[in-house]
Parts: sequence; C-alpha cells; structure tokens
Amino acid sequence: MKKTLSALTLTAALSLTSVTVSAAELPTDKIKLPEGFSISVFSDQVPGVRTIAVGDQGTVFVGTRGPAKVYALVDSDGDNVADQTYVVAEGLNTPNGVAFRDGSLYVGEISRILRYDDIENKLDAPPEPVVVTDALPTEGAHGSKYLAFGPDDRMYFGIGAPCDHCDPTVDFEDDRLGTITSMKLDGSDIKPYVSGVRNSVGLAWSPDNGTLYFTDNGRDGLGDDSPDCELNRVTEAGQHFGNPYFHAGDVPDPEHSAGKSADDYVKPVQNLGPHVTPMGLAFYTGDQFPKQYKNNLFVALKGSSARTVKIGYCIKQVVLDKEGNVKAYEDFATGWTYRGESLGRPVDVKVANDGSLLVSDEQGGAVYRIAYTK
Repeated sequence: MKKTLSALTLTAALSLTSVTVSAAELPTDKIKLPEGFSISVFSDQVPGVRTIAVGDQGTVFVGTRGPAKVYALVDSDGDNVADQTYVVAEGLNTPNGVAFRDGSLYVGEISRILRYDDIENKLDAPPEPVVVTDALPTEGAHGSKYLAFGPDDRMYFGIGAPCDHCDPTVDFEDDRLGTITSMKLDGSDIKPYVSGVRNSVGLAWSPDNGTLYFTDNGRDGLGDDSPDCELNRVTEAGQHFGNPYFHAGDVPDPEHSAGKSADDYVKPVQNLGPHVTPMGLAFYTGDQFPKQYKNNLFVALKGSSARTVKIGYCIKQVVLDKEGNVKAYEDFATGWTYRGESLGRPVDVKVANDGSLLVSDEQGGAVYRIAYTK
C-alpha cells in the first residue's frame, strides 16, 4: 500500500542547544584552520542559508529551505565582504538547490526546477523563471534538491527517501525515490542514475577522473554510534548503494536486510561518522591554496541531531589518490560547537572565483570566506 506523508517516521527534534547569534557574534574567533588560513564573514544577511552557487561575474547565489527565498550576494568594492544583498526569488517551495551555468541560475524546489536567465545582469529586477521541469516527486521529507552539472552536460540531483528507514520503492511505490537522478538541461529525459540512496544533498565530480562523489545521510534509531553517514563514489550508472537494506557498507537494517547480502551493494569510499549529517561538498579547483590542496575534496558536516554526544559541525578534507580511493580523511575547519552548544551548522562549500572557499552556515544565516593568507 502506498504511504502518505502522514506516515513518515523522521526524527525531528534537536537535543543540542542552538545559540542565536548576532552578526557581531558569529564565531570566526573560534574556528580552527590549518596554519596560514583565515576565516571571515562574507555575508551575515542570508537567514536560513543552505546551498551556494557562484556566477561568472562573482555573484554568490544562495538557496534556503525555511525562508523560501533565493539570495544574490555582491561584493562591489572588492573587499571580500558582500555589500549588496538581493532577493532574486521568494515564495518558493523549499528552494534549497542553486546552480549556475551559462549565465543562468537554476533553482531546485521540491517538485520542480526553475531557471532564471541572464540573472547577473538583472539582479535588481529578476526575470520570470522558466520552468525546466515540474515532474518531480512531491514528497517534502528528504525532498530538498541539491543541483549539480555533470561532465556529460546533464543536471544531477538527489531525490531522497521520504522517511527515516522505509523502502521507498515498496512503501511509496515510486522507484524515483531514494535515487540520484539526472536529466537533460531542457528538463527532458529524466531518469535515475543510481539507487539505494537514503538522502544525498551533496554531489561533486572529481577533476582527476570525472567520477561522481556524493554524501548520504545515515538512518536514525540504531544507537549513538551506528550507522555512519557515507561518502560514496559512482563508477557506473545503475549502481545500488544499499539503502534501506544495509548502511555504511555492512550494517544490516533490522527491518529490511533479511535475505539480502551486503556484498551485492556498493560500499562507501569513506564512512564519515555516525549522525554527522554530511551535506555539500566541493573539489578544490582554485589556485589560491597551497598545491597540496589541489583537487582535494571538502565536505560540510552539518552536525548530529540524533546522538547524545554531538559531533560534526565542521568542514572535513578528503585526500584522494589518482584512482579515487581515500588516502586521508581529516579536519580542515572546526569550532562550530563550544561547551556543548552549537555556534553554527555548515551546510555547503563552494570554491569562489578568486580561489577562496565559501562556507554556508544555516544556523548563523551567514556565508564565510576561508582564504590562504600566509
């Protein structure tokens, strides 16, 4: 029987105290970075900021979830602080995903994708959007889109399982759920790329070998330390990454794993930690950082909401070898927790046109800029 949204079993409560901070209190003084790096506030005027896209002219676009707005941030005087904030769209249904290509801003809502053409030249009077597609599932839980363009000139986005630990293809009778899906840029030829994905809100392609890496959030209800959230690598279309049968590679689901084998599914290239909520990720393709950072992968961990001792709340660095295997998984930017309180929740990372790294903070309503200054 097909389930409805009222039957969802998502855990909603956060047990970690959240501290409301003013612009002057954003915790730049508490963020720890490798030697030679600094962090500053690019903008503190974007409530509920989620994903980031950077335009050809350097405009920083950000999507949101709760505020239902899309912002454009402009640094007109070149001092690395946004001095103009535009609302380029509002009243949308969870416009979490933003992506920029060929002068156009693409915005992902729950069930549709919009396109705003020539947007950087029309920030003060945004055009009416083109509806690229309105044929996506309407389930809101885990329905937030993260948009990314693949090397094959197609758009990719996750369509999450609308539950904590159901089998969406059975319970919702929809094989589009729990996938990463792709389509042509005109909205046609929409099809699942890989399946067995619980909730991915981060996609990035390796500049070394062109393969897709994506984050996936683990289920709740199996204790503080299980299962880990995942970093996955796609090596061919049609792969299945285990959800809801196995988690973190080989953790059997108590409700769905009977008669299944973990060896039949693709295992993560890196387990990221239990309940750390991995979000956006980006390969470092800029030229500002020292050469040892080139093509390394940065991952935003929003932080745990279903764990007694909270972990995450940081930016991790993943060092890969030429074959795409993980050589190191280590801290890059930490300090968004202090004395058991959350000072910020990093959601996305993007490389700016000058080679700095932009980080969104949903809790603080801010975008940070991490630069190499030594």
